[in-house]
Amino acid sequence: MTSEVMFFGGLFAAYFSLRANSDAWPPINELTGHPFELSIFPFVGPATVLLILSSVTCQLAVWAIQRDDRTAFIRAMAVTVLLGVVFLGMQVIDYSLLGSEGLTLLSGQYGTTYYTLTGFHGAHVFGGVIMLSVVLYRGMAGQFNSKHHDAVEAASLYWHFVDVVWILLFSLLYFLPGTTAAAGA
Repeated sequence: MTSEVMFFGGLFAAYFSLRANSDAWPPINELTGHPFELSIFPFVGPATVLLILSSVTCQLAVWAIQRDDRTAFIRAMAVTVLLGVVFLGMQVIDYSLLGSEGLTLLSGQYGTTYYTLTGFHGAHVFGGVIMLSVVLYRGMAGQFNSKHHDAVEAASLYWHFVDVVWILLFSLLYFLPGTTAAAGA
């Protein structure tokens, strides 16, 4: 987990460095002649709500297995996996919309940092979905109970970490005000 914190810390530091050394952030979109605008609707805002909800359902799964309620554990973990998959699908759709509006990986530093930050986060969500799916499978096979559930808790901690990183990214990319070039510069 420490390596993941360092990894995302480095990405955030690179973002802030590029942003601080840019004349205007976000830059002008060549297709529209206006600065790039990231919109939380129709996909990113709802996807964020679903990802936060998935942390709740994941924690419900942990609490369920701690009290030996395997049925509630399996239901909550299945919902968590489903919400993670839906989040990824919504991110893919949002990427296609942004690309059609001119924001691509090749859109200078802004596009590169946006897709690097959100892409690596998406890769971690994908890894988390795989991890949670394995936990779900093992749970359905009866491998967890109130005394043996360390893998459930470990997967849960990773999932919560991925959610916290998204909340930070979401706040940074969608709510931090932009800068404009100085007059006469």
